Amino acid sequence: MIKLIKGGVYYMSGAIVKESVAFMVDKKKRAAQKGTITYGILSAHNKGDSENLKIAFDGLVSHDITYVNIIQSAKASGMSEFKTPYTLTNCHNSLCAVGGTINGDDHAFGLSAAKKYGGNYVPANLAVIHAYMRESEACCGKMFLGSDSHTRYGALGSMAIGEGGGEIVKQLLGKTYDVKMPEIVAVYLKGKPKKGVGPHDVSLALIAATFKKGFLKNKVLEFVGPGIKNLSLDFRCGIDVMTTETACLSSVWETDAAVEEYYKIHGRAKDYRELKPSEPAYYDGAVVIDLSRIEPMIALPFHPSNAFTIAEFLDNAEDLLAIAENTGNKITGGGFKLRDKIKNGKVYVNQGIIAGCAGGSYENIAEASEILKEGINGADFSMSIYPMSQPVFKCLADNGYISSLIGVGAVVKPAFCGPCFGAGDTPANNGLSIRHTTRNFENREGSKPAEGQLSAVALIDARSIAATAANGGVLTPATEFEYVRKIKKYYFDKSIYEKRVYRGVGNPRPEEQLVYGKNIADYPEQLSLPKNVLLRAASVLYDEVTTTDELIPSGETSSYRSNPLRLAEFALSRKDPAYVGRAKAIKAEEENRKASGKFTDELLKEVGIKIAPDTVYASFVAAKKPGDGSAREQAASCQRVLGGLANVALEYATKRYRSNLINWGMLPFICRNFDFKTGDFIYIENLSELLKEKATAIPAKHVSEGKVKNIMLDIGALTDEERDIILDGCLINYNKRR
Repeated sequence: MIKLIKGGVYYMSGAIVKESVAFMVDKKKRAAQKGTITYGILSAHNKGDSENLKIAFDGLVSHDITYVNIIQSAKASGMSEFKTPYTLTNCHNSLCAVGGTINGDDHAFGLSAAKKYGGNYVPANLAVIHAYMRESEACCGKMFLGSDSHTRYGALGSMAIGEGGGEIVKQLLGKTYDVKMPEIVAVYLKGKPKKGVGPHDVSLALIAATFKKGFLKNKVLEFVGPGIKNLSLDFRCGIDVMTTETACLSSVWETDAAVEEYYKIHGRAKDYRELKPSEPAYYDGAVVIDLSRIEPMIALPFHPSNAFTIAEFLDNAEDLLAIAENTGNKITGGGFKLRDKIKNGKVYVNQGIIAGCAGGSYENIAEASEILKEGINGADFSMSIYPMSQPVFKCLADNGYISSLIGVGAVVKPAFCGPCFGAGDTPANNGLSIRHTTRNFENREGSKPAEGQLSAVALIDARSIAATAANGGVLTPATEFEYVRKIKKYYFDKSIYEKRVYRGVGNPRPEEQLVYGKNIADYPEQLSLPKNVLLRAASVLYDEVTTTDELIPSGETSSYRSNPLRLAEFALSRKDPAYVGRAKAIKAEEENRKASGKFTDELLKEVGIKIAPDTVYASFVAAKKPGDGSAREQAASCQRVLGGLANVALEYATKRYRSNLINWGMLPFICRNFDFKTGDFIYIENLSELLKEKATAIPAKHVSEGKVKNIMLDIGALTDEERDIILDGCLINYNKRR
């Protein structure tokens, strides 16, 4: 089904050939390395050298959970207009459901900012962020940066990257995105999917084969091969958006007549051009996917990589659900059940959701409607469908699919990302929800483990969700369901956006005033990196991976993303509820030290080693592999607001989380001897001087329960700019001082 090829390969004559077989001389290999689509696009956007890229993007995009802080940060850095075209969408807090007026206040702020600084503004519920960008902004050969981890438009010939807000701020100020030249992996597609198999099935199979091995981490995926022509554009985009869950950096696909037709349908024929690798093109590895062998898949709680064919799962349901139960009970402390869903040898599901940038496409919903012709059987299974944009909704309605879906018992709702992150259709505790959405991490989709509440979400393609609904909630792969797969032609009504979207790129109006709501607040001032530091562990996490949802929860926190101090109260609340109190206590001790000029005798006694009198006291978080998942910068900024100065890890799950730490003046330490306990101390002398000297290994003393040992903290490769950002205390300070 999926084959991984380590080491170099060539793409030649439409086939993948291992480097050891191709017998290319070095000169031809060097030429072939420049023959990928990726190399061409990166080179066209690079202002640095061939190894140390400095990328200037063609466009930026954010949604209503992230754009307020980004604009506030850029404004505090001296921004007078958006230097790069910027689109502000409203699809996360678009229901304005909690927190009084604060969601609507953020939207009013966003529109005022688009007018003042010259940006685009997409009103609430008009489209989810990535649907709008595909329909209106993606362009062959261009690059986009978004403050959402699923920023992917590769199937349309655009390279797109999801990052934290700090990287958006840099682009708004005319700066670059700095990254080492990534490795490029060919994803070779062959064959044709069988009826009943959809894009989520291919995605989950790819994620299962690669994520846990780290095979694609921080690499660019380039989709090539004869199988591409057998996939519609909706199908390709559905795979592409899920590449984020492999931990890759970005993706891009060969383009063809189907892509050209997509641009014509959307009134943008001029944005198409053919993109193909040269003959031969060299890649650093390959993934070979035989589409004809892909079966309907299910990703069990609590990660998209926890994936099996539905047939394999049903054959082993008792054992596999027991594993998920055990994981859930470790999270909640007990009481979590899943095996009760097995009745008479069948697995029963409570809820089905088709939504967002992955699930809410025209073809996913239309084909689900064809499967559901006979209706949803019984009240024990509920089903909600969210078309990804109003143009998609309108075409589904005009072609009769919406009426059909409503008529058979499904509930159809407006474009909204809530089911993906915990702000919509939260399942009942101990319920089992199957979803064509992007993620099913623990501590997501409305979970509150500290209160014993845990959402159990499995990822499944829209087709098998519909088959399950038609079968009364009995988990059913769509390949075993008889239906006619005949989808009516899609058309795009551009007038929907023409009537509602504010398009102000290139037309800033400085006389406009920003509209501030009661909840919108600036970040508190941060100090420069001190010479000597005493760090104390406010939380130590020994999980193999710590997600951003665990560092700063999604869902109920979304309304407070515009208020740093209020948001910080939620930091690690689902993983280590005592963290905020510990961090605040360390911060209060530091405030007392600054006021009195000395540490308390109690603290000095607890530390037990001599420390310099001008030492600054701060907290740190230790986690084995933090930062998997969302791009949201608040995973780092909340720690900073609470007085944090560092993370210590074995490795960082994603580049974007490490970038978030750096942009908030946090030290991204690596320590190979990971044996920390909550309350441990790390003492570092001459830290700022060592950074100025470009040291990568920082000597430190680790104090644990009175025992002292010398350790080395690796800070990794930093660009000159990243180093200066840390020294200045954060990106805002760095920009102000320049």
